[in-house]
Amino acid sequence: MKKSFNVEGMTCASCVKAVERETKKVEGVKSVSVNLITNKMQVEFDEQVATIEKIESGVKKAGYQAKVEQETLTLSVEGMTCASCSAAVERTSRKTAGVFKADVNLATEKLTITVDPNAFDLTELKRKVSIAGYKIKSEMVADDHQKKKDHEIKVLKWKFILALIFTLPLLYIAMGHMIGLPLPMFLDPHMSPLNFALSQFILTLPVIVVGYKFYTIGFKTLFLRNPNMDSLVALGTSAAFLYGVYSLIQIAIGNAHSADLYFESAAVIIMMILLGKYFEAVSKGKTSEAIKKLMDLAPKVATVIIDGVETEVPVDDVMKDDIILVKPGERLPVDGVVIEGFTAIDESMLTGESIPVEKTIGDNVIGASINKNGSIQYKATKVGKESTLAQIIKMVEDAQSSKAPIAKLADQISGIFVPIVLVLAVITFGFWLLMGQSFEFSMANMIAVLVIACPCALGLATPTAIMVGTGKGAQNGILIKSGEALEKAHKINVVVLDKTGTITKGEPQVTDIISASKFNEDQLLQLVASAENRSEHPLGEAIIAHAKQKGFGLKAVESFESIPGRGIKATIEGKQLWIGNLKMMDEQKIKIGQLAKVADELSLAGKTAMYIGIDGILAGIIAVADTIKETSIQAVSLLHQQGIKVYMLTGDNEKTAKAIAKQVGIDYVFSEVLPEEKSIHVKDLQLEGHKVAMVGDGINDAIALAQSDVGMAIGSGTDVAMESADIVLMKSDLRDVSTAILLSKKTIKNIKENLFWAFFYNLLGIPVAMGILFLLFDGPLLDPMLAGAAMSFSSVSVVLNALRLKRFKPKKGVLQ
Repeated sequence: MKKSFNVEGMTCASCVKAVERETKKVEGVKSVSVNLITNKMQVEFDEQVATIEKIESGVKKAGYQAKVEQETLTLSVEGMTCASCSAAVERTSRKTAGVFKADVNLATEKLTITVDPNAFDLTELKRKVSIAGYKIKSEMVADDHQKKKDHEIKVLKWKFILALIFTLPLLYIAMGHMIGLPLPMFLDPHMSPLNFALSQFILTLPVIVVGYKFYTIGFKTLFLRNPNMDSLVALGTSAAFLYGVYSLIQIAIGNAHSADLYFESAAVIIMMILLGKYFEAVSKGKTSEAIKKLMDLAPKVATVIIDGVETEVPVDDVMKDDIILVKPGERLPVDGVVIEGFTAIDESMLTGESIPVEKTIGDNVIGASINKNGSIQYKATKVGKESTLAQIIKMVEDAQSSKAPIAKLADQISGIFVPIVLVLAVITFGFWLLMGQSFEFSMANMIAVLVIACPCALGLATPTAIMVGTGKGAQNGILIKSGEALEKAHKINVVVLDKTGTITKGEPQVTDIISASKFNEDQLLQLVASAENRSEHPLGEAIIAHAKQKGFGLKAVESFESIPGRGIKATIEGKQLWIGNLKMMDEQKIKIGQLAKVADELSLAGKTAMYIGIDGILAGIIAVADTIKETSIQAVSLLHQQGIKVYMLTGDNEKTAKAIAKQVGIDYVFSEVLPEEKSIHVKDLQLEGHKVAMVGDGINDAIALAQSDVGMAIGSGTDVAMESADIVLMKSDLRDVSTAILLSKKTIKNIKENLFWAFFYNLLGIPVAMGILFLLFDGPLLDPMLAGAAMSFSSVSVVLNALRLKRFKPKKGVLQ
């Protein structure tokens, strides 16, 4: 079983490591992945051994609070008349998958449920309650996670403002006189040292109170032996504040001078860190903008035809098989199939293609796409969590919550980082005391070490980049299912392409009609299409479609016979037709003559030639081919430009396969490959040391997609192929293979930049804070206040660097 938990209290990579470590200790837990950006934890566990309570208890041991992810929904219920009705609705609701709690208020006719958003399906609840004899109508959905995020940003903003209000006068009193700024007599350090110290103490206290969470979380995790960033801040500012209190007492009894106060350091450190936390929270919010934009696409209401009457209902109330009316300019509320009308629909939200797609009766339409001109009625086929948009959102959310392998490096380091810093801080304090420096000097350096060595930047380096990268992919019609897939894609050096439906359109079309008798091309087409109308062969369907496209009617067929492995035999208007391959012509002793050479040329071009014999004489040839997609040639060229080898897999004969490969520009071909052999070829390439991406669209590609390092499914393909793939190309455009690899390279480069600066910052900052410049060159020391500012800046800079990925704008598969 997999469950998502919200974790409270995490502030840095050390927190993430501590939570994962303690959760893994719970018996029955198989895997744990914690995301610092979303404050979510994904846990896979054996429900027979581990329980949600045990997992939450394990997180508590690490010093944090975990609660299984929940949402609260309030729904209106129609048809209840008594207490037994409300009991029936409650009972039915509680039996629905994903529902934790259900309460009905009979007076207000409201049902309030607490649900697991990953397991609950509102459509299923409505269906079950409907069977019980009642009707549910949506009223309100509380987005608890977003509310918490918005509340967190607001609270941090006000905390910073309050800290600033008290810190500015504190700084003026503590340091203003050093640069000649005037102070009133009763605050002058020389005239009234006690008032001078006492005023700073009074101004510092509110700042300490505002930053109370640093102390409650920091000391708690320290005592639980899982110290984190808050522990460093709590220790550093506590040391500064307590030393200030000690100095204040000494001044009060006449034993000390007022210059040795550190109140302003404690206050400024807290203020700067609160400012950094505020900017970080705002920036982190921007990393998930892709999800918000996708959610905003869905309309809130739908026009449903009920008993012939147009009725506006909330989109959550739309049920499968409802008939929906959509007028020009409106967004489609759910997925479905057109039953009346003709229009053009803008599907750019899904495919990225700006050109509207024409839709008529029988065509599938997608929820959240825009109806451009005509009115249509369509039957709802996918609603709620089944809809295409809901699936995309879920896929992107899962990818953003997942952890890339590169993140393990930061996690391993952060797990031992804070304890090392604590040891270094103690060493710094002891070293300077032994060197003959004063207690104040030694303590200032120790505080600087504690404050500057924040592992926040390490924890944010990977998840921020993955969130922006996967979000950017979704905006361009590339759905990346996990952080691992995003990371692996940048190493790809071989791409294997399935032919049918991937390189080609997967729809045979008539390419050539060659007459060799008294019948002209149009007459031949009409006769053959009429005969093939009784056949079910895909090539025959292509000929019929071509005849209808040209406006030809079909003639009556007097007799028909299908000859397996040869072709068909038919009688039309008294004429005997033989339509098939060369074997059929030979058996019927129909001479090919000069057309043999033409047939060979057609075959070399990747086309299938169908011979037509009428009354024992060769009448002509119709060639049919699965035509190449317009973008396939450019897609292969783009991959070659990246230094990637491109292979083609197909069940076609070698001659046809090589002809198509030549047209597209592919150098390597595996032809006459059976479906079950596709994965073997992928495995062979991997054994040669290649990192292989497989691109396919059919059920027969599923095993090969799973075998490859990165499986990419064409969006127009089968559900099985898309389930097996790591990346889904929603536009069904092969150029997006190149775009996905480019996006992966950009994202991994961004992660490496983030990790480098996070490591470099600490490697540079800690020795300076310890006083290495002062020791070797009699250089400057790092003031604890500057250390606090630098620490905050490091975290914000990592998030801002990740946000640079938002500039990724692929155009025809090339980054502009």
